Amino acid sequence: MLGVFSSAVVTPPDELVAAGSRTPSPKTTAALLISRYLEHHCAAVSVSIGSVGQFAYTHENESFLKPRSFAVKDEIFCLFEGALDNLGSLRLQYGLSKTANEAILMIEAYKALRDRAPYPASHVVGHLSGSFAFVLFDKSTSTLFVASDQYGKVQLFWGITADGSVAFADDAELLRGACGKSLAPFPQGCFFSTAMGELISYENPKNKVTAVPAGEEEICGATFKVEPAPVFASTR
Repeated sequence: MLGVFSSAVVTPPDELVAAGSRTPSPKTTAALLISRYLEHHCAAVSVSIGSVGQFAYTHENESFLKPRSFAVKDEIFCLFEGALDNLGSLRLQYGLSKTANEAILMIEAYKALRDRAPYPASHVVGHLSGSFAFVLFDKSTSTLFVASDQYGKVQLFWGITADGSVAFADDAELLRGACGKSLAPFPQGCFFSTAMGELISYENPKNKVTAVPAGEEEICGATFKVEPAPVFASTR
């Protein structure tokens, strides 16, 4: 799975920018990244969102337990990889049919968050049980929403291309050539929303997510971790 978004709609975290500039390495443009993906996967499906983004995915070499699904509704695009253990109960919660897949579910969950907040975003993602990673883009508001399961059962990586676009993929090698040292694993148990402008742990939303610079010999420029909650000394 691959999702690429222009810097016009996505501002990458400072940590990704810093990792890419700390150890400069060759990068390619977003257009070339997508072109290479489509050349390598002849049966891939590609969906362009004007000039601001593009999705591409294939069912080649797909895990039976972690299928890829894609859906579009009301100008909301979602690419989902994995499977939810509680899909049935969530369908009932959001009033969906028994045939609705995970991508459709995430669109409905996102719409509920967008239109009927104050429901916290961390609760929406925190109610998902299973193995998953998804990339969702709302064209009407230019909002990107990305998340990964708490155990990292579905790997997701992100990085910055030569022209400043932010790319997400389940293949580190694919992004390595395009993003150089700005490549990083997307942190498990976290979500990134351009509406909120930061990485947030949905298990511990009050705990800060920080980047740890990687060694020069590693292909990724940084990794992210959730800081433990501060411990305050008791007073008597």
